[in-house]
Amino acid sequence: MGFSQIGVSGVDLSSAEPGLTAWLAQGFHGSMAYMARHGLARARPVELVPGTVSVVTARMDYLPRDTPDGWQAIEFDRLRQADEGVVSLYARGRDYHKVLRSRLQRLADRIAAQVGPFGHRVFTDSAPVLEAELATRSGLGWRGKHTLVLNRDAGSMFFLGEIFTDLALPETEPVAAHCGSCTACMDLCPTQAIVGPQRVDARRCISYLTIEHAGPIPVSLRPLLGNRIYGCDDCQLACPWNKYAQRSPLPDFAVRSDRVGRPLVELLAWSEDEFLRHTEGTAIRRIGHERWLRNVAVALGNALRGAVRSGAAHTAQADAWRAALQRRASGTSDLVQEHVFWALHGQFHEDSAIGPYEI
Repeated sequence: MGFSQIGVSGVDLSSAEPGLTAWLAQGFHGSMAYMARHGLARARPVELVPGTVSVVTARMDYLPRDTPDGWQAIEFDRLRQADEGVVSLYARGRDYHKVLRSRLQRLADRIAAQVGPFGHRVFTDSAPVLEAELATRSGLGWRGKHTLVLNRDAGSMFFLGEIFTDLALPETEPVAAHCGSCTACMDLCPTQAIVGPQRVDARRCISYLTIEHAGPIPVSLRPLLGNRIYGCDDCQLACPWNKYAQRSPLPDFAVRSDRVGRPLVELLAWSEDEFLRHTEGTAIRRIGHERWLRNVAVALGNALRGAVRSGAAHTAQADAWRAALQRRASGTSDLVQEHVFWALHGQFHEDSAIGPYEI
């Protein structure tokens, strides 16, 4: 069914509660109010699904099957192409929620065929579940310093899902951590969102800012987004364990052409209908047209800043970027217009030796 590994965890996650409480108390969840609203329920599977006594955990590799060797270098090179919008690797194919959830249900049906009807619910990034905690407890990997689950044979390029069940199943053994003294993910994070080992301040994380956060992106962080318009893979690209990342055999995760290498000018011009058409069946659609335009406007602003720094502010390409932004300067929401105005008339990052300017 396309799963890469299956494990079983118990339901006593009480030892994870202090860390979760401290993370919430520090406000690291940002505007994700649901994180605070669910609170410790995330660490209490029985409260989410009464009667649960075991959790079947699964991971599913998602690198497309035709991913070439040296893919990390290719992705780093994309980040240097100022006029190209970069979408996180996991979102370039079909929406993983749909793929994983349907296959978890098929797995549950297979179990029922063997043991008879049983109580269960399937989840994948869709409920207050401590997925990484359950995955590590069941031996799918260990928690990397970037908080993602790492596997010695597969790196971190995989999705997680769970089946909460009333079956008493033997638990699989956890594995030892193998990050050692490596801090590559922490060192490379563009916004320094990894504030300590296994501790991420979501308010600085580019994935959070471009996907989860609905409001204005903090001005001080906008230049650090570069050309990332949906998510960020940097901490995974830097991780040495991802030289072992596995390709998925599933066609669902094949890259769609409208997800890679598209010019920012073209992406900013998408109408809402075009956005919905191009993102149909993908995880990208969940952010909506407004956030999409917000993110692309920031990326174009960063491209213009790069042109100013390099002395190419008045080239034909820079003129095209400027014209695309000016076409979005009216007729859109206040949120989009704010980011368009910043892109056209903003400032360099406060740490730069170059002061305010207008393009």
